Amino acid sequence: MISLSQKTIVVTGAGSGIGKAIALKSLELGALVIVCDINSDGLKDFENLSNAHTYQVNVENLEEVRGLFKHIEENSLKPNALVNNAGIYLAKSILEYTEEQIDRVMNVNIKGAVYCSQVFAEKKISEQDQGVILNISSVAGQEASSDAIYGMTKAALIGLTKSTATNFSPYIRVNAIAPGVVQTPMMHIIPEDRLTSYREHELVKEPITADSVANTATFLLSDQALNYTGAVFDINNGCYLR
Repeated sequence: MISLSQKTIVVTGAGSGIGKAIALKSLELGALVIVCDINSDGLKDFENLSNAHTYQVNVENLEEVRGLFKHIEENSLKPNALVNNAGIYLAKSILEYTEEQIDRVMNVNIKGAVYCSQVFAEKKISEQDQGVILNISSVAGQEASSDAIYGMTKAALIGLTKSTATNFSPYIRVNAIAPGVVQTPMMHIIPEDRLTSYREHELVKEPITADSVANTATFLLSDQALNYTGAVFDINNGCYLR
């Protein structure tokens, strides 16, 4: 059985969807979880849970990310793992994007993961301590996406995963999960034709849920995954076989 006891895990974008499922599953398996989100309302469900510490942070702001890890250190918490889950999806054609929207999606989805990884890894490597980073990418980063900007950012996370697995070895394992269409609030803004295309290609018809992703995430965060790094785990019901 997977156990995350003795683990302290930072999860960004944990106020809803996949991030929330990963945080809850990690708590269930015995971890202490620093639950982070830009939306304070999304943190309320964790406020009365034992072993959950909530923190409001905008990951696209480096100073706020540094403030998060300073807060963690000041509270004598020593994170073993980081889940870069925070992300936004606008479901727009590239022809409809404004400059501000492009910057926003890139800042949250890419820079947020870079900033968190940078600050987390700096301390781990300086102390020669073992750790884990898990990046939440998407099938949109592996295949053509109707939202090219979103797809680009998720592809970038896969590149970030492979490069930092090299950069941070032998101290930090870095892996990614690339889910297909997951039953979260975000699913309802996917264009209907794209959603239909995904569904038609799925070999397994059981819907992918946030809990499905959380099950894989907690395995990768655990000591049972000690030999995995630089890997991308597809959770897409076999909709795209390469």
